[in-house]
Amino acid sequence: MNLVVALPGEVLPQEYFDVRYEVLRKPLGSPRGSELLSDDNTAIHAYISFYDKIVAVGRIQLIVGDGSVKDPVGSNCPAFELLSDGIKTVLTDDKGQPFASNLRPAVQVRQMGTLPEFQGKGFAAKILFALEEAAKQNWNARTGWLQARLAAIAFYKKCGWTSYGVEYEVNKVGAHRSMWKKL
Repeated sequence: MNLVVALPGEVLPQEYFDVRYEVLRKPLGSPRGSELLSDDNTAIHAYISFYDKIVAVGRIQLIVGDGSVKDPVGSNCPAFELLSDGIKTVLTDDKGQPFASNLRPAVQVRQMGTLPEFQGKGFAAKILFALEEAAKQNWNARTGWLQARLAAIAFYKKCGWTSYGVEYEVNKVGAHRSMWKKL
């Protein structure tokens, strides 16, 4: 097993994007090319190769604004309200912990995927922890944020993430909950 972390601007192998397409876009019926995001060159990426085959991928990006995004597949990921300007309400997460007042620099995990035959082997957790560490070292990130598909929430909770807010639908993708973590 080989874990690779690629910093912003580093060239990624085509196989990285092939895995992203196979795991995250193809099951939704999305066309080739939808796995490419316009800000991929500014994100930190990580992947695991196993016997010279990339089997798991993920990325983390610095959040500018409130974290809302529109994907090429037409899905709209909502804002992380706590990162919006002017929020004065004290909110708590699912553990009853209040959100910190200084949440930035904040980062967002996106595009986590593992080929089905390699799931359950801990590869995604290794990628997630590597992305968190790289974000702390490169951007001094204080908090991490993500929009998790319902099936992935248990995985993120095992990795120290906490969900908050209500369940919502991401167009063309399915039900999600927002999650966060102090880094």
